[in-house]
Amino acid sequence: MKNGFDNDKYLKIQSEHIKERISKFGDKLYLEFGGKLFDDYHASRVLPGFEPDSKLRMLMQLSDVAEIVIVISAVDIEKNKVRGDLGITYDKDVLRLRDEFQSRGLMVGSVVITHYTGQEAAKLFRTKLKKMGIKAYYHYTIPGYPSNVALIDSDEGYGKNDYIETSRPLVVVTAPGPGSGKMATCLSQLYHENKRGIKAGYAKFETFPIWNLPLKHPVNMAYEAATADLNDVNMIDPWHLEAYGKTTVNYNRDIEIFPVLDAIFKGIYGENPYRSPTDMGVNMAGYCIYDDEACKEASRQEIIRRYYATLNNLKLGNASEEEVSKIELLMKQAGITTDDRRVTIFAKEREAKSKVPSAAIELSDGTIITSETSDLLGTSAALILNATKHLAGLDHKLKLIPKEMIEPIQKTKVTYLSGNNPRLHTDEVLVALSILSKTDDNCSKALEQLPKLKGCQVHTTVMLSEVDRKIFKKLGVDLTCEPISKKQKSLIG
Repeated sequence: MKNGFDNDKYLKIQSEHIKERISKFGDKLYLEFGGKLFDDYHASRVLPGFEPDSKLRMLMQLSDVAEIVIVISAVDIEKNKVRGDLGITYDKDVLRLRDEFQSRGLMVGSVVITHYTGQEAAKLFRTKLKKMGIKAYYHYTIPGYPSNVALIDSDEGYGKNDYIETSRPLVVVTAPGPGSGKMATCLSQLYHENKRGIKAGYAKFETFPIWNLPLKHPVNMAYEAATADLNDVNMIDPWHLEAYGKTTVNYNRDIEIFPVLDAIFKGIYGENPYRSPTDMGVNMAGYCIYDDEACKEASRQEIIRRYYATLNNLKLGNASEEEVSKIELLMKQAGITTDDRRVTIFAKEREAKSKVPSAAIELSDGTIITSETSDLLGTSAALILNATKHLAGLDHKLKLIPKEMIEPIQKTKVTYLSGNNPRLHTDEVLVALSILSKTDDNCSKALEQLPKLKGCQVHTTVMLSEVDRKIFKKLGVDLTCEPISKKQKSLIG
C-alpha cells in the first residue's frame, strides 16, 4: 500500500493544537476522546502511514499535563457487554486500558460508572476497583436527558453526580466503546467545576469524519461504512456554515445534539464558547494527508472490506439488511464494486477451475498467489504455504510439510478429538512448519517470510473458521470472505 499520511507531522501538530485549546479555558480542559487509542487499525487502513497507536503516542507527548478518566456504563456492566474485536467484557477492558496507559507512563486518575441506577453488578465492580486502589465514581441517569436542560443544569441533574477529583490541566475522558457516556461525564464536570469557581473547558477528539475533507471524500465515506451498524451519517455542519460561511463535515449525532449542548453550556456559563459542533473538535488529521489519491484508494478498499464483513455478519445473524444496503449505496457513490478488490477476482477464478473453496493473496509488490482446498490442507493453510514459498524463492512444487507428517495429525483431529474436518488449519500448519524448521532450511526460510504478509490482502470463497481468521489477524493480513458458510459446500477451507 502506498503511503499518503505524514504520521510525524500529525504527532507534532495534534499535541500542539490540544495545548493551545487548554490555554483557552483557564488551563483546565476535559477532552472527550473517541475511537480507539491503542489499535486504531481503521485509521491506519484509510490513512496509509498512520500508525495504529498514533493517538496514544500523541497523548504520551502530553503525559506531564494529562490524566485519564475511564468511563463505563452500568448498563454495559450489567449486560456483560463484550468488545467484538478483543472478545472481553467492557469491565475487564477498563482494567486492561488502565494497565496499558500506566505502562506507558500515563496517569489514570479514576473510573466513572455512568447510567447508574443501583445495578448490583455495577456496585460489585466499584467495590473491586476500590479494593485495587482505584478511585471510582457514580454518575446517575437524568430523566428527560438530554432535552430537559433545566433539570440537567441543576443540583438534581449534573449536581447529583459524584464530582471527579482531578489534578492536571488536561483530563482525557475515554471508554471501552461507544455509548458509555463520555460527553455527559465531561459536561457534568464542567457543571461541578463552575460551582467551584473553575472555568474549565470541553473539547472533542474524534478522528472521523475528517472535518476539512469533502463530504463524499472516500476517507469520510469509509467511516460511514465502518459505522453502518450505528447508523452514523456524515453531514455538512449547518451551524458552522451559518456562523462562518465555511463548509465542514461532521456527523448526524453531533449536529443533532448541538442545540442541546448550546443550552447546557449557556446554563452552566451563561454563554457557549463554541458556535458549531466543528468548533468543539481538535482533530488535525486532515492537515497531514500529503497524497490524497493514495488515501482515496485505500479508503475505497476499506469500503469493500466493510461490505464483505457486513455480509458475513448478516449470514451469522449479527447484522441487518439495512446495514448491507447502506454500504451498497456507499459503494455506488464511490463508483466501486467488489471486483475493484483484485484478490476477489483471482480467488473466484481459482474456485471456478478447481470446484473447491479457494483463496488468493495480494503481496506488497502486487503479486497474486492463489490456493485451493485439498484432502490434506484447508485453503487458508495452503495459501500461507504458497505465499511464504514464493517470498522465500522456493519452488512452488516443493512440499514443505510431507504427507507422512500431516496424516497422523489428521488422525488425531478426527479419531481422538472427534473433529469433523481432517484438513489442517493455519495454526496447525504453522506449528508443523516450526517443528520442521529445526532440521529443514526450506521450512526455516518459509517461516522467516511471515512478517512480510503484514498489510497484504486476502480473499477466500468460503467463510473461515475462527482459528483461521485469528491467525490472519495476528499476521496483520486484511481478510475478506464470500458470505458462504461451510455447510453450503461439500468441501471446506
